[in-house]
Amino acid sequence: MTGMIITARHGRPDVDRTVRITARDYGPWWANYDLAGLAPGQEPPQGLIDIASKAELVLSSTLPRAIETASKVVQGKRDVPQDSLFVEAPLPPPPVPGLKLTPTTWGVISRSFWFFGFAPNGVENHWSAQRRVRAATDRLIEQAQGGGDVLLCAHGYFNWMVHRHIIKCGWELVEHQGHNHYWSYRAYKKRGSAASLSSNARSSAQGLAAP
Repeated sequence: MTGMIITARHGRPDVDRTVRITARDYGPWWANYDLAGLAPGQEPPQGLIDIASKAELVLSSTLPRAIETASKVVQGKRDVPQDSLFVEAPLPPPPVPGLKLTPTTWGVISRSFWFFGFAPNGVENHWSAQRRVRAATDRLIEQAQGGGDVLLCAHGYFNWMVHRHIIKCGWELVEHQGHNHYWSYRAYKKRGSAASLSSNARSSAQGLAAP
């Protein structure tokens, strides 16, 4: 039997999203975000801990916020392989001069520019990221075909891109807890498979909080 695939978003990073910065400042801010771990006091919901304890394989991206998330959900009881294949899609500073906005607002603007093709030299463009997501999804599917569940601790937009591709590959979404907030997750099973999450994992994940 094919196992399930679960993609989880990392916990809340230790960064300040209340500052108002220019688009040029957003570049260094995002670079610092990629270096940041989780904010103090972050703990995963019991649902993710339960899922991790039953998963055959737990993976994470190579960014600190995902690594620390994976470490917390496995509670230090196992090694978690890391792979840059699973890192977040880039958010290059958009060509919008003069404005001072919060990093969250710049993120929305940047994602829109990037989605429609804006990618300065050296930045992964949308189409390259799509190819990477297809490769990442294929790897997750290959691992799950061994029969065990696979949990990936990664990133919000990246997980959404995986969602679109995995559905096209004949999988179906069976659980989606926490919307797209920190510590949220989506669980998939191969269409026609009898795989399911445990009732404990489903019920304890109900406590996922907004960011």
